[in-house]
This record gives sequence, structure tokens and C-alpha cells, in this order.
Amino acid sequence: MTSSAGPDLLQALNPTQAQAADHFTGPALVIAGAGSGKTRTLIYRIAHLIGHYGVHPGEILAVTFTNKAAAEMRERAGHLVPGAGDLWMSTFHSAGVRILRTYGEHIGLRRGFVIYDDDDQLDIIKEVMGSIPGIGAETQPRVIRGIIDRAKSNLWTPDDLDRSREPFISGLPRDAAAEAYRRYEVRKKGQNAIDFGDLITETVRLFKEVPGVLDKVQNKAKFIHVDEYQDTNRAQYELTRLLASRDRNLLVVGDPDQSIYKFRGADIQNILDFQKDYPDAKVYMLEHNYRSSARVLEAANKLIENNTERLDKTLKPVKEAGQPVTFHRATDHRAEGDYVADWLTRLHGEGRAWSEMAILYRTNAQSRVIEESLRRVQIPARIVGGVGFYDRREIRDILAYARLALNPADDVALRRIIGRPRRGIGDTALQKLMEWARTHHTSVLTACANAAEQNILDRGAHKATEFAGLMEAMSEAADNYEPAAFLRFVMETSGYLDLLRQEGQEGQVRLENLEELVSAAEEWSQDEANVGGSIADFLDDAALLSSVDDMRTKAENKGAPEDAVTLMTLHNAKGLEFPVVFIVGVEQGLLPSKGAIAEGPSGIEEERRLFYVGITRAMERLLMTAAQNRMQFGKTNAAEDSAFLEDIEGLFDTVDPYGQPIEYRAKTWKQYRPTVPAATTAVKNTSPLTAELAYRGGEQVKHPKFGEGQVLAVAGVGERQEVTVHFASAGTKKLMVKFANLTKL
Repeated sequence: MTSSAGPDLLQALNPTQAQAADHFTGPALVIAGAGSGKTRTLIYRIAHLIGHYGVHPGEILAVTFTNKAAAEMRERAGHLVPGAGDLWMSTFHSAGVRILRTYGEHIGLRRGFVIYDDDDQLDIIKEVMGSIPGIGAETQPRVIRGIIDRAKSNLWTPDDLDRSREPFISGLPRDAAAEAYRRYEVRKKGQNAIDFGDLITETVRLFKEVPGVLDKVQNKAKFIHVDEYQDTNRAQYELTRLLASRDRNLLVVGDPDQSIYKFRGADIQNILDFQKDYPDAKVYMLEHNYRSSARVLEAANKLIENNTERLDKTLKPVKEAGQPVTFHRATDHRAEGDYVADWLTRLHGEGRAWSEMAILYRTNAQSRVIEESLRRVQIPARIVGGVGFYDRREIRDILAYARLALNPADDVALRRIIGRPRRGIGDTALQKLMEWARTHHTSVLTACANAAEQNILDRGAHKATEFAGLMEAMSEAADNYEPAAFLRFVMETSGYLDLLRQEGQEGQVRLENLEELVSAAEEWSQDEANVGGSIADFLDDAALLSSVDDMRTKAENKGAPEDAVTLMTLHNAKGLEFPVVFIVGVEQGLLPSKGAIAEGPSGIEEERRLFYVGITRAMERLLMTAAQNRMQFGKTNAAEDSAFLEDIEGLFDTVDPYGQPIEYRAKTWKQYRPTVPAATTAVKNTSPLTAELAYRGGEQVKHPKFGEGQVLAVAGVGERQEVTVHFASAGTKKLMVKFANLTKL
């Protein structure tokens, strides 16, 4: 059965798109470059199957990664052919829900099973983890949840996890992690529940254990389409393989050059090995780019051809050459932010809407300086995939510690941080402490200090008194340390850094944000208006900045105009496009990241793909920046230009702050050094103090704030060494040597 609508439909496509859309039976791989119209091709292929080949819509499955994308595909297909409402278009997880709701009883899922969200998962994990050897009170349930989620994305059972070669997994003994996973599964199944990962893994198990069910589902998925195939993990790959095993009418669309989600479990080999899995697969290359100007694409092509893990293709521009790609090296990170703000203002004055421009960066922490530069000149901005710097959870937590150190009566701050990290003071204990405080008209921190003496708590009183002692130490440190040093002290002594180090990729992002908080405090102290300012003064200014962010967010939520510059990470930019794109921080250690450099060629190639994704977001103009010097964790260090710039040498203009071309003199372009050991984070420093920093007593020293003085007493060793110093201008101070920035005279 055919329809005359078929050929007419394909006339709206270019020749290569039309060939892919006309593919009928058997496996097919569509390599769709950035801006090549892959979604359009996919939708037209589905419409062509219905209108030309007579396939019933109820036999077509299209899988993508977001519900929004699935709904958009269904709507667009409905404009092309009748019957699109019967199409099965969904995410992998939505498909799993549909299958398990219908057939789950075959594998023991009773009708009405519930799907646990993240919080539900954490509740169960808290119940089961307490009595497992190797898992202490300091272990965060989120760490165990991360282990379980990663295991499920790889189709690993608890026994598979226990058989792995790694002695430790996310900081936990392997056998302890496996036992937590095992108990979690038992408890969850006993409550007739599944979690988000189970929507894939249990569907795979169902298909393998009950072939008759697989056959029934295959009747509803005779023609299968998978979008963004380069982003699939092992579980999604296996689900797709099983669905396509009978009819083999599988068409996947993707681009290895845009595979940037390895940290989420995506496996680039799924798309690179497609032709090995299906030797008879037809391959269609969509290389015509409708998004970017020719100069932007020239740089993108030149960059990505340096990768080896790819399928060879070259983006071909449809647009004209356009404006030159530019690169500006600012004196430091603040000058970089001001440069971007100046150019945004200039382009807006030339008629660009704010919403036509975007600023992309490698890490969320980089947004802080950019936000401040934009705020100074009143450029409206919104952050995609995140919140304002001072509204991020870890920033608010550390500032809450600081507030409580300065004001022991701040019960709001105490309630926020008494369980971050966990200290064995649960909700019941906290309620008792709060009740005692109300009865005695005092603060909750005072109740903590008296928990044992006044018999406020039946159990765990010593935990409360330990917390009170910790806050007393922080209160003393607040009087003696400059803002940046004090915040370092809080992060270390609170245990917050150790907490984040357990949390994998998410924890690393939060660590970077805390590094940036220390840098913000150091910069604040260097400002002439703040010389001699205290941590209390810094908190006042931070509160004002946070309020501005909060008001901006609320205004946007109430439907304020959307005309604002977009700030986002390179990862969040995938799938989007903007007429003008700034990529900031194009430096070694940022792009590529330190972790990627340490990982070696595979890590470097993923970072290059990330840079490629950023470049191909630009429709008309691409402006890149780097800093000669960048402050990290309160210290300014010389920065190197990214070695990726060498890949595109000659394809960009180096410009001064006014956009005028100047001669490019490489700051230092160095080849990649995969053997460089990874720096887990700049805030982690567990080495003992060097002889130059250690003190015995009697030394003459100089402090950047208190001036010259003499060491009167020394306590502790190594990183815990504390000195008592008498300063002529400031009196006697107790200082942690690690953070005091003392100079021996």
C-alpha cells in the first residue's frame, strides 16, 4: 500500500535527508552533524513510512531523551500525516513504564506498583545502611544512591557489583556497597515499588525471562527510531537491541562528535560499533549545516578532526562566511568578565536582543565572576540549568556556618547545617533541642552545649556537645582570620569538603563552587573599599548579591520579559543555538579540565567534543576568551591558553579589548600531558607542612592584615598546627598556620 503523498513529502528535504527518510526496512545509521536537521529528517521518515509505505502508526516507536522532545515530534508528525496520535513516541523510561504497567506481573510486580523518586530512594537507603560494616554515620545516603544508579545503568546486580575488581567504590568498601544495594533491592521489592533505573533494567529482565511478552511488544514496535543514540548507556542499548531483535527495522540517529555525557553513563561505543552490531546497516551522512556561518564551521571541523573516536564527516555550510571568529586574552578573570559585558553592551546597542546572546563555560563556578560583571552594568541575565552563584546549596551551607559562628543565636542557620554533613543528630534529637531552647528562652546552639549536662537527649548528647564545640572553634576563628582564610577553615573543620569528595561528579562540581567562594572572598578583601573588612562585612555583601539573584529569579517566574543573556555550562548548551556565543575560560585545566588531562586520550577527546558542541551553538558570531591569570581557591595563578586553540590555529582573529586584530603570541601552547596526576580538587591538601611553614616558637612573622608580630606558642603538628602570635597593632591572635598566610621575617 502506497500513497502519492510520499514523494511530495520528501521534496521538502535535501537529497541526503530524503535518502535517510526514504529508508524502509532493515537497520540504518543516520550520522547527523550539528545543525543538519536531524529531527526534521526523523519526523519526515516516520511520516513517509505512514504515507508512502502504508505502515500503521501503531507499529512505529520513536524514542528520545526528554518528554518535551517526544511531544514535539508527535505534534510535528501530526502536521504531516493523519493518524500521528497512534504513534508510540516517548523517552526510554516512559516506554518502560508502559511496558511494566501492562506486563510487570510476569516478573513479580503486582498491580499498582509505585515508582520511587530520588527522595523515596534516600529514605530506604537510610533505613538499610545503618548496620552494614564499612558504612559509618558519616556516609551520605546520596553516595549509595549514586552507586546503585550507576550499577543499574550498566545492568549490574548486587552480585555483579560485589565481583568487581575495585576494592573501593565511591569511597566505600566494595562489599559494603554491594550489601547496601542488595538490602535496598529487598526492601524496595517488599514494598511493591521500583525506582527510576528499574524502568529500564526490569524491562530488560522481563524481555529476557518472558520471550512471549517481548514478542507482543515487538508487534507495537515493528519500526524503531532512537534519537541521540550517542547518549545511550548500556541498559538503554540492551533494551533497544532486544526490541529490534525480531524485525531489525532499527534506525538510530546521532553524532559521535557530540557525545559528551560519559559522566552520566553514556557509552560512545554504542554508536561507533553500530555497524559491527548490524553489518548490513545502511549509513546516511547528514553534513549540510543550516545553523552556523562558514567561518564558525571551519573552526569546528578543524577542531574535531583531531579526534580518533569518531565517524568521519565534515560539516558543510549553507550560510555565508560571516564574521571572523575571535579570541581575546584578558589580563585576569575579572577583566575577562568585563570584556564580555562590554561586548554584550556594544552588540545590544547595535540592535541585538539580549536573548540572542549566550555565555558558555566549562564549570558552574565560572559563572560567579561573569554574573558580577553583568550586574555592574545592569545586563539582564538568566542561568540555565542552575541558580545564581550565592543561591547554590553548598554556598548557602558554608555561609550558614559562617553566620552561626558570628551569631550563635541564629537558629535558622543552625537548622540548615546541623546535618550537613551528618553528625548523628537526627530530626527527633533536633526537636528536643529546639523545645529545650524555647522553654529556657535561649538558642538551640546553647541547648547543644548543655545536651549532656542537662540530660536534654537520651542518646547522642555527646554528638550535640561536639557540634557546639565545633561552632565555638569557628567563632574564635572568625575573630582571627581574614574572610577567605576563615571560609577555608570552615570548609575543612566542618567536614563539608570530605562530604563532597564522596559524591563523585556532583560533589566535584560543588567543590569547584566552594573554591570560587573562597576566591570571591579574597577578591572582596583586595578591593580598596573593603581593606581590613571582616567576615561579617563580607557576609553582608554576599547577602545583598543573593537578594538580587532571588529577586531576578522571582521576576522571571512571574512572567517578566524573557529578553536576557543566557549563562550556562557547555553541557547544558547541547541542543540549543544562539546568534552570538561567548565561550569563556578557554584554558588548560578548564577546557580541557584537569581531570580529563589526567585521564589521558579518552578524556581529552571528550573535552574536545565538548568544545566542539560549544562552537557549533553559534549561528553568526563566536567570541572566545581566556585569562592570563585566574584566581582559584583564593590564589591567583598564571593560566595557559587551551591546547585546543592549537587545533584551530589560523582560523580565529586574536583581538584587543576593542575587537581590533592583534598579533597572536601564544601564552604557552603545550602538548597534552596525559601522565600529569589528577588534582582531585584545589581545596584538598593533606600533605604535612613543609619546614618553611612549620613553627617552633619565638619566630618574627608578618601577617597581611595584622602586620608584624612574634610567635609566642605553638600547638599541634602538620596541617593542624596552630600558633599564638602577639602583633604590635592587633594584640594576641591564635592562627591556624595552614590558612594564616604568615611570612617569616
